[in-house]
This record gives sequence, C-alpha cells and structure tokens, in this order.
Amino acid sequence: MTELTFGLDTFGDRPEDDKGNLLSHGDAIRQVVDEAVLADELGVDVIALGEHHRPEYAISTPETVLAGIAGRTKRIHLASGVTVLSSDDPVRVFQRFATVDALSNGRAEVILGRGSFTESFPLFGYDMADYDKLFEEKIELFVQLLDEKPVTWSGTTRAPLVDADVFPKTDSGRLTTWVGVGGSPQSVVRAARYNLPLMLAIIGGRPDRFAPYVDLYRRAADQLGTVAHPVGMHSPGFVADTDEEAKEIFYPRFKVMRDRIGALRGWPPLRKQEFDYEVEQGSLYIGSPETVARKMAGAIKTLGVGRFDMIYTAGSIPAGARMRAVELFGTKVLPMTREILAA
Repeated sequence: MTELTFGLDTFGDRPEDDKGNLLSHGDAIRQVVDEAVLADELGVDVIALGEHHRPEYAISTPETVLAGIAGRTKRIHLASGVTVLSSDDPVRVFQRFATVDALSNGRAEVILGRGSFTESFPLFGYDMADYDKLFEEKIELFVQLLDEKPVTWSGTTRAPLVDADVFPKTDSGRLTTWVGVGGSPQSVVRAARYNLPLMLAIIGGRPDRFAPYVDLYRRAADQLGTVAHPVGMHSPGFVADTDEEAKEIFYPRFKVMRDRIGALRGWPPLRKQEFDYEVEQGSLYIGSPETVARKMAGAIKTLGVGRFDMIYTAGSIPAGARMRAVELFGTKVLPMTREILAA
C-alpha cells in the first residue's frame, strides 16, 4: 500500500449490552463481525483482529472470524493484529490466511508478532525460555512459504521440510504480510532483513519516541538492499460525539482492564493523571471526531507512517457505543484526518 490507509483493530473484548450485562464470547464475536460490516460500508480500509487466550477477549483465532467477515464484506482488508507466530505453526498459519485470501478475493493480510501476552505458550506446549528462538526460526520459514514454491527447511522448533509444497496458493502469488513490533530494535531490523512492512504497536507514551524506529527500519532496509515499505502504527482510541462522553465511557472500563493485566506484570494501578496525559500528549486517541482526527494527523505527520490502525475496543465498552465509534471513525474522523494532512 503506497497511499495512506486506515484501519480498526480489536481483540474481541466482551462488551456490555444495554442493561450493563457482559456479552458471551459468542455474542462478542458476532458483535465484531457486525462492526466490520459497518466499517466496510463506511470505507474503512482494514479490520485487524488480535489473537488472545484470556477470558476478557473472545478472539483466539483471528483468521476464523476474518473468514466470517469475508462473506459479508466487499472491500475492507482483513488482517490479524497480531498472529502469535511463535506458538503456532508457520505452515498452518500460511494455509489459513491463504484460505481467507481466497474467500475474500485477495483481501487477507497477516501481521506476525512474538506476542506481548504469553498465555499461548503453555497452552500449546512451548517453553518461554525459547521465546526468541521460536520466532526467529518460524519467521524464517514463513518468509520462504511466501514465495509459494516448494520449501526445504530445517530448525529446532518443528519438523524439517524437504521440497514441501504448501496449498492453497494465493491468486496474487503473494500473501500480504507485516511484522508487528512493540519497541525492540532487533525486531525492527528483522522486519527489514526479511523485506516485510513494519507495524509499530504504540500503546503508551508520546508517538514521537518511535521516530528512531522508523528511521532504523529505513536505514536497515537501505543497508540490507531490501525495500523500506510504508510503516504502519496502531494505538488505542475511542470516538464519541464529544470529548467528555468519550472519556466517560472509555476510562472506567479501560482502567479495569489495565489494572487487571498490570497486576500480573507488576504495574501500579492506573491513575487518572496518567490517563489524562496519554489522552493529551501520549498514545490514547480519545474524544470527539475533531479531537481524534487532529491527534491522528499529528502522529502520522510526526512519524511519516503510511497506515494508522486504531484499537477501538477496551474492556466492556457497551456494544452500542462501539458501533457509534465505528460510525464516527468512518464518517467523520477519516475525512477530517485526510483533510488536515492534505492542508
């Protein structure tokens, strides 16, 4: 993609209904499909679904939900955000996304990541001690599979392959593939080495602190003789009709989720002052369409990215408010952001 594109990103958080009850996992998945259909109708470029294996989130197999979305949409690109390649099999990941690509007439994208959550490792029998080795070996194999030719490969994390041909093939001959990076310079260079686009997960702090990573990616691609593809970024956000309404809906539910996860990682509880700072100067894109558009345009200009994905769900935000957020993102935020950038 060379032109500026915009996406919506979710992990399938379980929302509340209009009576404040938490939706089931099944209802939460169906809610995401409805939101993706609306996003498609409104001209949003991408819907990205993250993989998680926790009770708060309904999506553990993004490509399965994307296949359901494929049958109800016409133009929106269908991405993972991310697929935890370290605890999966590269051949099966390729096959599943090539299948989504067929069902959607070439709209599938896979974003590969190491995973900031670790539940998938014990769940599927992988040792966290092998965290780096698992990803390095598996992405090496996955990149070979992208050529859609017979593959010979050997490593320590799966059985070797000898002249193995993998099906289905894509109609285009190349499955769109990104590498998701949370802030590791080694991961940035790896994306450049494998000639893959870089997707930056910017979930806290000022966006400009990631400018060195964008520069590193471009310099590494130049030195390695690969292509410096347009860089993408994804960050949390929420759109409502007013700034006050957006914060009122988002903050209490975000705090519950953030504190629950933070307790597992040794973080102190989220303070309102921290939240306000992230909204004003950090990486939370929360407010009215005008507020969010201005902040998105600022980050896009600062980092020079070619794609911006907003993680539009956080905790139990009510289903109706989420649909309204998707509507406002497509009808108001995107036109305003493009207008600001054009000016």
